[in-house]
Amino acid sequence: MGIVEEAIAKFEGRSARVAVLGLGYAGLPLACTFAEAGFATVGLDIDQSKIDALRVGRSYIEHIASERLRKLTTTDKLHATTDFAELKDCDAVIICVPTPLGEGRLPDLTAVTNTAKAAAPYVHRGQLVALESTTYPGTTDEVLLPILTAGGLEVGTDFFLAFSPEREDPANIKFSTKSIPKVVGGVTKNCLKVAAAAYGAVVDRVVEVSSARVAESTKLLENIYRCVNIAMVNELKMLFDRMDIDVWEVINAAATKPFGFTPFYPGPGLGGHCIPIDPFYLSWKARHYDFSTRFIELAGEINTAMPEYVVNRLIAALNRQGKPLRGAKILLIGVAYKSDVDDVRESPAFSVMKLLGQGCASVSYHDPHVPVLRSRHIEGVLSSVALTPDTLRAADAVVIITNHRAVDYKLILDHTQLVIDTRNATAPFRTTEHMVVKA
Repeated sequence: MGIVEEAIAKFEGRSARVAVLGLGYAGLPLACTFAEAGFATVGLDIDQSKIDALRVGRSYIEHIASERLRKLTTTDKLHATTDFAELKDCDAVIICVPTPLGEGRLPDLTAVTNTAKAAAPYVHRGQLVALESTTYPGTTDEVLLPILTAGGLEVGTDFFLAFSPEREDPANIKFSTKSIPKVVGGVTKNCLKVAAAAYGAVVDRVVEVSSARVAESTKLLENIYRCVNIAMVNELKMLFDRMDIDVWEVINAAATKPFGFTPFYPGPGLGGHCIPIDPFYLSWKARHYDFSTRFIELAGEINTAMPEYVVNRLIAALNRQGKPLRGAKILLIGVAYKSDVDDVRESPAFSVMKLLGQGCASVSYHDPHVPVLRSRHIEGVLSSVALTPDTLRAADAVVIITNHRAVDYKLILDHTQLVIDTRNATAPFRTTEHMVVKA
């Protein structure tokens, strides 16, 4: 039996030991999925607080239940560590680390390269290395491969290298890591065979593509598709506001067409780790080919401008009531980037907070999923305030940023002087008596 067949047999027989590097919103559910499928799984992260939490079965991600973790960590099906040396005993190493934007919206692959360099001394014959972090086409071949082959191993012959984009959707009750189809592209044909066997042992469906570059491009297309369509409805929202047309009613009516239309919804700006960032990874790479991604960059500009539009709508509404923004008490509802999650990465709430602060307003927030707010975007630590009639009456305006289901929107309408609703969250409850401005 050759090295390829041996590797495949280990994954198909679930005798392989799998390591997931980076235990955030993508890595932790993946590690749990491998462990639940019967694989001895190592979860590695450089954040000691995450490792300490996992060792006692405590989740630090809201939609991943602590009970689920305890079943895995207390039985050592999922072993948490900060020690890269444990990779020497692993048959697969899957990298799920952040790929943010740096200065000037340039790709920042620091976490990917540092992780690869730390893992490289332990890469050995028969081992699979897979990257899941969203990035530009060519990263696996051009960045990861030179690091991993510096010790003399040959890809496709001695070890296997692939890219498989993460497709996590936190709090989505319909789709899980296991049920979402897994796109896989290998650096060589042997790499693809082994990677497909590894993922095929834990997910319902593997979608094989011809190269790592195709797999990398697939994730970018998925997120740019959303970015561009959201930008379109955001622009239409601004136009329809001037025309006194309800964009939400228009979208709902258009969505009744059974073909040729997919509804997208406007908001206060993009959030999360993918949609606000991924388009700029491709735009940067496109410049290496003397190509300008004008359409993508325009969509990014429109979405980035939405927090300012929201604040301008707030200022105009306050002015109509004879109030300035300076000194106004503004309560934000929701600071997570999407509904029903605790993830605040790249949330438009931070941009709104910054603009309100520049206008000398007093800002507080309520979010049932984010009791404490710490971020590089704000100074100090903020705590969520209770949503009570007194809190609402004390506010000069309430701005709905995120439409969490756990929020009582009728309570907000009944006790608030002015509501700026960016998500149409109050639609089921509002009447002509309520002062609501859609933004």
